[in-house]
Amino acid sequence: MAARDTAMLRSIGLVIALVLLAWARPAAAQVPGERAMEVLQALEDAFAAVADRVTPAVVNVSVKPRRGQAPEAQGGDPRPDPEPFERPFRRRPPREERRASGSGVIVDAQGYILTNHHVVDEPGDIEVRLSDDRKLPATVVGRDPKTDLAVLKVEAPAGSLPVAELGDSDKLRIGQWAIAIGSPFGLDRTVTAGIVSATGRTRVGVATYEAFIQTDASINPGNSGGPLCNLRGQVIGINTAIVSSGQGIGFSIPINLARDIMRQLIDKGRVVRGWLGIVIQDLTPELAQGFGVPEGQGVVVADVLKGGPADQAGLKPGDVITAFAGRPIKDVTELQKHVAAVTPGRPTPVAILRDRAPLALTVAVGEQPGEETVVARDPQEPREAMLGLRIEPLTPELAARLGLTARAGLLVTGVAPGSSGEQAGIRPGDAILEVSRKPVASVDDFRRLLAAAAPGDAVPVYLQRGGGKNEYVVLTVPDPKR
Repeated sequence: MAARDTAMLRSIGLVIALVLLAWARPAAAQVPGERAMEVLQALEDAFAAVADRVTPAVVNVSVKPRRGQAPEAQGGDPRPDPEPFERPFRRRPPREERRASGSGVIVDAQGYILTNHHVVDEPGDIEVRLSDDRKLPATVVGRDPKTDLAVLKVEAPAGSLPVAELGDSDKLRIGQWAIAIGSPFGLDRTVTAGIVSATGRTRVGVATYEAFIQTDASINPGNSGGPLCNLRGQVIGINTAIVSSGQGIGFSIPINLARDIMRQLIDKGRVVRGWLGIVIQDLTPELAQGFGVPEGQGVVVADVLKGGPADQAGLKPGDVITAFAGRPIKDVTELQKHVAAVTPGRPTPVAILRDRAPLALTVAVGEQPGEETVVARDPQEPREAMLGLRIEPLTPELAARLGLTARAGLLVTGVAPGSSGEQAGIRPGDAILEVSRKPVASVDDFRRLLAAAAPGDAVPVYLQRGGGKNEYVVLTVPDPKR
């Protein structure tokens, strides 16, 4: 074990030992000031050891516009992200040369560097500045916008590059120390400390596939692509986003995910993900009631791509996927993550509920095409009010004119403001194909199926919209006495 590793572990062990000793010794035998200083000094030594170990492997990444490139295409200040999240780019004063800038970390002696996709997604020449002030040109090995990761490569003499050690982000515990290193606001190799505030954060809104580490270690513009480390000096995450309207809320990509993406980009130049060929939506309380399943225990299949893996396996619109590959599914994000992790071609078990009855299927997962699986829009919360719908039979001529692929059902020609139909998200031009999982071919069918529901019931309604997009919404049956 290297001397610096030994020193760091000794410091960490000393902190633990001193705390335990302070608890065990009688109060009269302790010298509060001295013991407190020993504990603090040991912790200080541990942080310093991490900085000494990792900082040399942290680099500044800048994208310099090529000569003759128009200013508006030069990158410069980052494109603003939607509030409340912001990617931590570096911002330069107006008089300085305009360039996008961020951080990175050397993770392989061959010159491979992990950083964020958004740091290097502007056109221009990429330059990497090392801790010893060497400036090296870098090439992009591969990018993955869906996780906001990119891999760069620099050429340097063998053995001349410092390399950071990668840890295991699956073993993270909430509350453990976290140390961020990067170049915020152009201040190279700045070190900040905090704790791991949460793990597995989804719906942050900055990437397609999210399972972020949340930390209160200070992350600022310019930290993007820099490492988040543990007290052993191992990289546990790649810093990528902050909450611009708050303090102490930053997000890092788990290093286990980054390691897998990096390996695929190096080996294949692209990332291969599993794919089912379905449109899915979260099981809202209203949909859960309408489908007769517990809330938060599955996702609804809104549509199935003809000829896709799910279609070949027998999945149908209206199925509720409750488990995939033996893992319970709670929401859309979770299913996306598990499907993407499956090697294309592998037969995978899928547990579903169809008409409230459990059913087991096996799907041969395909390879995801250029676009990710579509997530259906969540219906707005219905209100107890009149349905407010004007409907008429859907004819082939009307369907063709409106860009619908369905040739049977009901056409919505009007929706009253404030009605249950409007609150469900139904719009004029929608085609109603099913009510309560039963096909409707006439207005009488529609009235009959709704009449069978009690006031206040949540009724799933299957729609098709222009362009052939299918989606479920929920109607709340009004009380005729009100």
